[in-house]
Amino acid sequence: MAKVSLVTGGAGFIGSHVIDSLIQAGHKVVSLDDMSGGFPDNVNPQAISVHGSITDHALVDHLFEKHQFKYVYHLAAYAAENLSHFIKRFNYTNNLIGSINLINASINHGVDCFVFTSSIAVYGANQLPMNEEQIPQPEDPYGIAKLAVERDLHVSHEVSKLDYVVFRPHNVYGERQNIGDRYRNVIGIFMNQIMQGQSLSVFGDGGQSRAFSHVGDVAPLIARAPFTAGARNQVFNVGADTPCTVKRLAEMVCEVMGAPCNIRHLEARKEVVHAYASHDKVRRVFGVNGEISLREGLERMAAWAKQHGPRQSSLFKDVEVMKQMPLSWKNEILAQRAA
Repeated sequence: MAKVSLVTGGAGFIGSHVIDSLIQAGHKVVSLDDMSGGFPDNVNPQAISVHGSITDHALVDHLFEKHQFKYVYHLAAYAAENLSHFIKRFNYTNNLIGSINLINASINHGVDCFVFTSSIAVYGANQLPMNEEQIPQPEDPYGIAKLAVERDLHVSHEVSKLDYVVFRPHNVYGERQNIGDRYRNVIGIFMNQIMQGQSLSVFGDGGQSRAFSHVGDVAPLIARAPFTAGARNQVFNVGADTPCTVKRLAEMVCEVMGAPCNIRHLEARKEVVHAYASHDKVRRVFGVNGEISLREGLERMAAWAKQHGPRQSSLFKDVEVMKQMPLSWKNEILAQRAA
């Protein structure tokens, strides 16, 4: 009998790659996505695609009743850490309450394992390299919501015996990323700007550093988590080891896109300056070694981006707080509202 899995955010970037891995492993897959950041053609045609939101608990309960999922892979989220300060209600509704709808349904319908993509945003600043034994100290509402879901999964295992695996990926990039989102995914933003003949937007001096992780190193591990000995009821960092500054990243993106490197420095924003993680635990449990280099990953994504062309960027319509918002964002939103 085929293993039936639900993938939320299945039309999105990482979720669509997880679906590919699951189908290759023989799963029957249902994708649930509200298409706010995903695209229908991302979804593997062998999956059942449902257009809807995890915040709709009636829909969630209906899908669990209809399909009797054995595994849940929860990747639906709006992962804009810096913007989350200004969209708190939206952030907590989608990233926390939506997750609780899924956890409730998983407990009620006897799901065997719940796989959750959290984020290294739960760590906050000044804990380098970030490792799973550290006490999380998130500095933005996005990280706070992710940590709350992690804690609820822990309690749900203790009380209701729901097995789980939590991954904390970071700065994932690659083919199928929504390069039209101007608030997150810096590599996609840079490639989209280049294809539109624009300068690359860098906040501050570009000295911020991140370890950028190709989706090919992340999605397959997420897919096989319930079937990996020692993975259940554990938390894992997953991604690349080597940090790179945003300024150097901009130069590399220009190189692989074959474009001159014109950078436009914007006002610095409140963010964690340096973020990179230890992956000793995930390597020990999952038995993985090596990673796709940043150069190779950028070349793969550049080829995909050129084939698909630029995407029109849109402003986030429902900003709730304007105070202390980066001026570049604030001025764009104010101009839109005045139009």
